[in-house]
Order: sequence, then structure tokens, then C-alpha cells
Amino acid sequence: MKISIPSNINVDLVIRRSGYGYLRDKNTGSGSYVRRLGNNFYPRFHVYLENDFINLHLDQKQASYEGSLTHSGEYDGEVVEQEGERIKNVMANLEVSENEPEPEAKKGFWRKFF
Repeated sequence: MKISIPSNINVDLVIRRSGYGYLRDKNTGSGSYVRRLGNNFYPRFHVYLENDFINLHLDQKQASYEGSLTHSGEYDGEVVEQEGERIKNVMANLEVSENEPEPEAKKGFWRKFF
């Protein structure tokens, strides 16, 4: 699934706020982002950042064949669509918060009395 990125959005911030962590591939040296669905390494959502898109898919398991880099991944379906919508909501909330003025600094408890 590809998600379009508006030009005024910091995509790294969107990905981090969506709960993804950075992953560097030992074989190729390229970087991507993952979000695990449980305690194990798989299944996990996997995101690649491309020019104007977030490329999202769901890795179900590790590569099955020795020497193979391919894996069992889903690029569409209900679960992937839901995760895509979740990322879009984070992006929309980030756009709104960037346009709002900064809130006033909170006063400490004791400042109320002095």
C-alpha cells in the first residue's frame, strides 16, 4: 500500500509517532521502519520511505529459503488498510498541530500561591 506524503509534512516524525522503529538491513545496508504486532519479530508492519510515498506492507514471516531475501508479505488487505488509515490519521493530526499556536507554559503548583 502506498500512502501519499504532503510536501509540508516531516515524514520521519509521522513514522516515529506512529510507533515505528528504524531498521537497517545487514545485507544491503538500506534502512526502513518496522512496527511489531506482538513480542516476536514477526508479524510486523514494514515501511519504506520513497520520494513522495510511504510504502507499507505486512511481513508475516521471515524468508523461508536459505540465501533468499524474499518473504511472505501482504501489500493489501483489511489489516494493511487499517494500518494505512492509522498512519494517515497521525499525519492529519500532525498537520493540525503544526498550524496551531504554541500553548502557554504551565505554571507549577506553588506558582499559584506566590
